[in-house]
Amino acid sequence: MPEGDSVHRAAARLHAALAGRPLTRSDLRVPRFATADLTGRTTLDVTPRGKHLLARFEGGLTLHSHLRMDGAWHVFPAGARWRGGPDYEVRAVLGTAEHTAVGYRLPVLELIRTADEDQAVGHLGPDLLGPDWDPDRAAANLLAVPDRPLGEALLDQRNLAGIGNIYKSELCFLAQATPWTPVGALPDPPATLPRIASAAQRLLAANIGDRARGRRNTTGIGRPGPDLFVYGRARRPCLRCGAPVREAEQDGRPTYWCPRCQTGPTP
Repeated sequence: MPEGDSVHRAAARLHAALAGRPLTRSDLRVPRFATADLTGRTTLDVTPRGKHLLARFEGGLTLHSHLRMDGAWHVFPAGARWRGGPDYEVRAVLGTAEHTAVGYRLPVLELIRTADEDQAVGHLGPDLLGPDWDPDRAAANLLAVPDRPLGEALLDQRNLAGIGNIYKSELCFLAQATPWTPVGALPDPPATLPRIASAAQRLLAANIGDRARGRRNTTGIGRPGPDLFVYGRARRPCLRCGAPVREAEQDGRPTYWCPRCQTGPTP
């Protein structure tokens, strides 16, 4: 499930494979941009912004993509067989003399002017893994609608960019509040919300790079041991108190919490 840390790693792989090299192959398999040709343009950089990816090319063009639930970018040696899925799921191909980047099942793929990137990502709140990260601004965004459930507020990328459903459940557990607790009902929200925002940034930062090795961990427990406190652990014992972890939907997404460690309303 792509979240901010996954997108950050994807951007790093794409940047390492493409940046500074001219494209020898360009194929955008979406109707609106099927005739666009980036061949010959040099990739300047590939930058993550929350859950969005921005691949910038000389000439002032940016390829904007979003992975959502199922999308993925894979990088292969030039000439190697692609193994990211069937060919009909391919939405984008960017190749250099050394590597081929293939985008599978991308629900959002658009070619825009680099000067117009704000039209695609300007609505996002501070990026948990970006240079604009500001926990106080993120906390103020979360508190702007005090009646909103904490879980929904954390997922709203306009408040802070990068949190997905896994981190939502984990952060609510660490905050000892159910995901249905109104933001304004938290104990001392002006002090609590910056701590939650800072905890979110620490968790995502700890799960990027070689340290993560594709394994998302919030518990700090090494192998062997559970990687997550509550997410995906329905009916299993809470790691802190032993009570069975519960599961219910919030805004159409599976959500997990401990009925003993977390206080607040539940479905």
